[in-house]
Amino acid sequence: MGKIDDKIKSLNIILPKPKAPVGAYVATKIVGKFLYISGQVSIDKNSNLIKGKVGKDLDINQGYQAAERCGLSIIAHAQKACDGDLDKIRSCIKLTGYVNSNNDFEDQPKIINGASDIISKIFGEKGKHTRAAISANSLPLGVAVEVDAIFEINWYPVDRLNSILYYFFSFH
Repeated sequence: MGKIDDKIKSLNIILPKPKAPVGAYVATKIVGKFLYISGQVSIDKNSNLIKGKVGKDLDINQGYQAAERCGLSIIAHAQKACDGDLDKIRSCIKLTGYVNSNNDFEDQPKIINGASDIISKIFGEKGKHTRAAISANSLPLGVAVEVDAIFEINWYPVDRLNSILYYFFSFH
C-alpha cells in the first residue's frame, strides 16, 4: 500500500467502485502526463443517485455531502486509471463542479467545497487545485451535483523521455 492508500485507510474512507459511463464517452483518459476524469454524479454509499435541486430539495449540508461523494468517485476512477497506485498522482490540477439549483441559489462554491475538501484531505498539498463552481438548471438523471477533474500524474514513459531529452539537449 502506498502513502495515499494509507491516508484513505487512516481516515476510515471506503472508496466507491468506479462506475462505467452511461453514454458514448470514457470515464478516464490519459494524455501525456494528464489524467482527465469525466463528470462524476452524486451517488450515495448505497449506490443510489442523490437527486434534486440544492436550495430547494437539499440544503447546503446535503449538497456538500453530495459533492463529497462525487470527489470520492473521482478518486476511485483515478485509482483505477493509475493501476491501483494513487501515489502516481503528482497533483490535482482542476475541478469543475456543477450544482443543480434554482436561478436564485448563490452558494455553489459552498457545495463544491465538498469535493475540494475531500481531495485536499486525502492528497494533502498535491490535492490543492483550481476550480469552477457552476449553477445548472438541470443535471443528468436529475442528480444534485456533478464534478469532473484533471490530474497531473507521474507517468514513467513521459518522465523517462523528458530525462533523455534533457540529457541530449544539455550536453550535445
